[in-house]
Amino acid sequence: MANQAITLRTLVTIQPCPGRDVYTWDTSLRGFGLRMTHKGVRSYVLQYRVNGGPARRKTIGVHGSPWTTQTARKEAERLLTMVRQGIDPVEEQRELRRKERTLNFSSYCDQFVELYLQPNWPDTWPEAMRTLENVVKPRWGKRSLMSLKRADMVKLMDDYADRLGRKKYVHSLLRKLFNWAVDRENIPVSPLTGMKAPKPTASRRRVLGQEELICLWLACERVGWPWGPYVRLLILTMQRRQEVAEMDWSEIDLDATIWTVPAERAKNYEAHIVPLTGLVIDQLTALGPKERGLVLTTTGKTPVSGFSKAKQALDEKMAEIMHERRLGSGDTTEMPAIADWRLHDLRRTCATNLQALGNPIEVTEAVLNHISGTRAGVAGIYNRHRYGKEKRAALEAWDRRLREMLYR
Repeated sequence: MANQAITLRTLVTIQPCPGRDVYTWDTSLRGFGLRMTHKGVRSYVLQYRVNGGPARRKTIGVHGSPWTTQTARKEAERLLTMVRQGIDPVEEQRELRRKERTLNFSSYCDQFVELYLQPNWPDTWPEAMRTLENVVKPRWGKRSLMSLKRADMVKLMDDYADRLGRKKYVHSLLRKLFNWAVDRENIPVSPLTGMKAPKPTASRRRVLGQEELICLWLACERVGWPWGPYVRLLILTMQRRQEVAEMDWSEIDLDATIWTVPAERAKNYEAHIVPLTGLVIDQLTALGPKERGLVLTTTGKTPVSGFSKAKQALDEKMAEIMHERRLGSGDTTEMPAIADWRLHDLRRTCATNLQALGNPIEVTEAVLNHISGTRAGVAGIYNRHRYGKEKRAALEAWDRRLREMLYR
């Protein structure tokens, strides 16, 4: 063994020795050394003792990017700081590797739901759980919690650039999950630390007008399968986007004319019965009823997806149809652009029409399966009326109103 300052010159002057490794120990930083193998491979090492225990040796890294004499020296200084604090760097690295193997992200999400969300978010944990199941588990489920980095978070947030409200909700949920993991000392730092939260979005008020609804309905025919039937079912049933996308034939009773959204798929985690009107039955019958299986699927195994591209196609067809209808009515003035709208706006549009048809607000909430307003809090606990007849009457009135608009 030799003692001298470890510099770039040292790397050049030290030569390999046949049959054994050669160690050179730095004269200014005790324990920091350079190892030369008999094959000429140079690597940086650190030799240390924790609390007077036996000597241990840790390899910092092989010379070359990112390890130079300067970066390796800084790493050795960091490790020696841990040693002075009574922390063994070798054991610390083993523990990190063990956590990477055991902290499976999918399993950790399940723990988070059971140990944190259910006790602390008693009313909203089902929605949070579904977000974990549908958004992040498919993306990171097999990875270790320890392996997730800022770049993973950025990519996820970029995927929701056109859905700002959803983007903020996903960010908030993941921030809570990672902070919980930090509190439990399962990870040292959250990958969201220092990342700006998405700005709050203003409550949307967009309601499609009668002409827009007519053009959208006709556009559904032009875009065809699966998006035409899908959007028409959104308009007719007024249910949530994902609930309709995941509709299964086993949930539909055409004889009783009802669709039962099971509790595990409903946002409020309560089974929801949707009366089916004539126009809905027409749509479903055209698709070819089956005993079971997804109603709207292109793979036979997964629900329809790709909502952004579908929305773009619908916008193009709506504009074409609106232009044709204006020309047909003799209106040759320049057609204004269709105001921005989203699939979720259809629920607001349909609910607004239910109110215009004279339905009480509690019936509209029952149709939408909202646990809010007249169905929330103490009133909701004691008022367990399901409004079955009223929901059917409201949706049939909406069916008639649509027919009047479409076939007048």
